[in-house]
Amino acid sequence: MKLAFSTLGVPGMPVPDVVALAASAGYRGVELRAHREEPVHPGLGAAERAAVVEEFARAGVEILAVAGYARAADLTVSDSAFDQELDGLLRLAHDLGARYVRVFPGAGDTPGPEADAAAARRLGLAAETAGDLGVRILLETHDSHRTGREAERVVAAVGHPRVGVLWDVMHTWLGGETPDATRAALGPYLGYVQVKDIASREDTTPLALGAGVLPLAACLGGLSPATLPDGTPPEDFWVCWEYEKRWYADAPPLPPLLAAGREHLEALRTA
Repeated sequence: MKLAFSTLGVPGMPVPDVVALAASAGYRGVELRAHREEPVHPGLGAAERAAVVEEFARAGVEILAVAGYARAADLTVSDSAFDQELDGLLRLAHDLGARYVRVFPGAGDTPGPEADAAAARRLGLAAETAGDLGVRILLETHDSHRTGREAERVVAAVGHPRVGVLWDVMHTWLGGETPDATRAALGPYLGYVQVKDIASREDTTPLALGAGVLPLAACLGGLSPATLPDGTPPEDFWVCWEYEKRWYADAPPLPPLLAAGREHLEALRTA
């Protein structure tokens, strides 16, 4: 499999340092958190975007995804506001050569049919633009739609190949869904997998991979041509470590953990 890490784990780190870190730790890609407090976000101009592309290309590191914060199922946000936010993320991903744009559900504590319908409608309208730009939109298993079954409910209604699901293994586990059930629900909609580790349901402070309770072996061990979209070989499938340092200031820094994390993931896939 191809391994990446999210810049959520190194908040505010300059792009050259992110690229050097990925290369030195043996990661083939990076998921860029696209937020105004980060070096890369939709407000960058053409020259700044080109400089980011050049930096990554020089080191042979891929920009896997642009991780945005648009909330597809949030009924408190207007369609036009969501469309504008997502369009900016899609164009940023295109200019950076990223494969994916991450969006959240964001329907709140009591999502219902109206939230599902809004998310499907909004993502369906954006799908053609995504296709024109060569980018795929991924709805993360998160917040109001944390299981594969809940996310699949939305993307199946869209029914467009440019709209899929990003599997965050913590949220499906917190939602009580087994890895086998998540894989079965997502099927052809699966884009890539986000891994992490935590101490318990009550304590989600990020830990080194393998130091917590999440079923990483079961999640990654079941990835095979039979379970991946279009029979994708596992060696061509992306797995990204999302270490939530931005939200947990007291968590240990990510950079010293990266090499061991890569080795742990590689061992899980060959076990």
